[in-house]
Amino acid sequence: MNVAYFIAKHIAPGRTEEYARPIIRIAVVSIALGLALMIVSVAIVIGFKNSIRNKVVGFSAPMEVVAFTRNESLEESPVATGTKFLEKLRDNPEITHLQFTAQKGGVLKTADQIQGVILKGVGRNYNWQFLKENLVAGHIPDFKESKPGRQILISQKLATKLRLKPGDAVRIWFIGKEATAALGRKLVISGIYNTGIEEFDNRFLIGDLRQIQHLNGWKPGQVGCVEIQVRDFKKLKAIAQNIYNSIPYNLNINTIYDAYPEIFNWLDLLDTNVVVILVLMILVAGITMISTLFILIIERTGMVGILKTLGSNNRTIQKIFLYKAAYIVGRGMLWGNLLGLLFYFAQYYFHLFHLNPVNYYVSYVPVSLSVVNFLLLNAGTFFLCLLMLIVPSFYIMRITPASALRYE
Repeated sequence: MNVAYFIAKHIAPGRTEEYARPIIRIAVVSIALGLALMIVSVAIVIGFKNSIRNKVVGFSAPMEVVAFTRNESLEESPVATGTKFLEKLRDNPEITHLQFTAQKGGVLKTADQIQGVILKGVGRNYNWQFLKENLVAGHIPDFKESKPGRQILISQKLATKLRLKPGDAVRIWFIGKEATAALGRKLVISGIYNTGIEEFDNRFLIGDLRQIQHLNGWKPGQVGCVEIQVRDFKKLKAIAQNIYNSIPYNLNINTIYDAYPEIFNWLDLLDTNVVVILVLMILVAGITMISTLFILIIERTGMVGILKTLGSNNRTIQKIFLYKAAYIVGRGMLWGNLLGLLFYFAQYYFHLFHLNPVNYYVSYVPVSLSVVNFLLLNAGTFFLCLLMLIVPSFYIMRITPASALRYE
C-alpha cells in the first residue's frame, strides 16, 4: 500500500486550508492559462509555417535542377530533359514527381497600361493542384493541342490593377533570342489565381512551356528548369546534398531555401518566439506552484510533526506533498487543455481571427497541432512543474517534531 498517496488523497481541503485555498486557486488558474497559451502558441506557429511553406512549395518546388551558369538575369539557359541523370532522379525513392518549366521576362501591354511580368511556362506533366486550390475565377489552361497553348493564368492582383478578366486577350512583348528585337505574343486569360504571396502575385503569369521554347529558339527537349517534388520536406537539405554529389558539371541544384531565403528566415524566427513563450509560461507556473507548496507545508506543519513522531521519514512526507501538488497541477492542466483545444477547434473550423494577407501572406490565423505535440506539451508541463517542486519539498527536513507540535 502506498502510504504517502493514501494520506495525500485523504487530506481534507476544509478548515485547515483556510489560507491555502485562494493560493491553490491562483496556482490552478496560472497553470491553466499557461498551458492554454502554450497550446495556442505552438498551434499557431506550426499552422503558420505549414501554410506559408505549402504556398511557396506549391507555386515553385522544393528543389529545382537548372543549368550551371553565371547568368543572373531572367533569361534561363536550357536544360536537356533526356539525360541519364534525370532518369536516375525518377528512380530516387525520395522523389515523388518531376516537372518541366521555364521562365521569361516580358512586358504586358493593355490599352492604357503596361506592366512588367514573368511568364512561367509549364509542361503537360505539371501538377496543377495548388493553382486549382487558389483559383478565384475562370479555369486552368488547356494545353492538349499540338500547337503552343495561348491560354494563361494571371494573378488577382495584376488582373485588378490592369482591369482584366477571364476571356480577355492581352499582348505580351518579349526580347527575342538574339536580343535585337521585341517579339509579341497575343495570349488569352483563362483564369485568375490568388496565392496571397506578393513575390508571386506581383509578377507571375502561368502559360505553356512551348511558348517559351519557341521564343528562345529551344528544341522540344530543352527546358529552363526541372522542378522536383520530394516525399519528406524535412529531409530536403539532405536530399539536395545527395543529388548535388552526383550532379553533372553543367547542372546545378537549388532548394526553396536558396530561392526565397527571406521568407524561410522569417519563419525560423517564429520558433524563437515560441521557445521564449514556453519558457516564460513554465517559469510562471513553476514559481506559482513553489509558493503554493510552501504554503501547504506551512499550514500542515502540525501534521508533519505528528507523522514524524509516528516514525514517518522525510521522504515519505515529501511524497505526500508532491502527490498533493501533482493533483493541483493536474487540475490546472485539465482546464488549460480545455481552453487551448476550444480555441484550436474554433479557429480551425470557423477562422475567427483574421490577418492582413499583404503582411502575413494568409487571410486568417492558421492553426495546426498534432497529437504528438499536444502530448509533449502536457508531459513537459507536468514533469517540469513537479521537478521544480522537489527543491522546496526539502523544507520538510528542517521541521522537527517538537517545533511542529508546538506550532500546532
